[in-house]
Amino acid sequence: MLYTGKGDGGTTTIFGCKQRISKNSSRVEALGALDELNSLLGISKVLSRKCDWKIEGETPEQMMESIQQNLFIIQAELAGAEKTVTEEKLRKAEKIIGAIEKEIPPLTSFSISGGTELSASFDYARAVSRRAERRVILAIEEEQVTMGKFSRAYLNRLSSLLFALARVSNTKSGISEKKPSYS
Repeated sequence: MLYTGKGDGGTTTIFGCKQRISKNSSRVEALGALDELNSLLGISKVLSRKCDWKIEGETPEQMMESIQQNLFIIQAELAGAEKTVTEEKLRKAEKIIGAIEKEIPPLTSFSISGGTELSASFDYARAVSRRAERRVILAIEEEQVTMGKFSRAYLNRLSSLLFALARVSNTKSGISEKKPSYS
């Protein structure tokens, strides 16, 4: 059954918890923001199937799958499971960012999102990623939810990785970044 009706009063349960908690709690909000990000990355994954380029031996589609898997680890950790992102996963993300930086022009200013549909989806995911990170940090600060240092660092790197992917997607498509005019 796809529904139980138990949450009709505004409460829910989280993995491993016996008691019901408010759907408005910062922990539930963080889990929801991570879920939203993971769903959005599904769109980026589908759009990236058209790519014929790789970074560090992986297609963007493979990268999105890996990121989605890592987000499930973070969601499980936030929900109370004994899961955490490993240092290896964090270093892999950093390595991909470094490889992309070698393929794109130096950053000299802000840029307007867009260019390709894929680039725009990565930029949108970057913004949602930052919001999800803020929600996770709030849940940690308010509810004393514990999270491993590599999971926290991974969330912080994720927006940089998505920004790098947005930029390299445009570069690989021959599209120049547009700067805001501020006029």
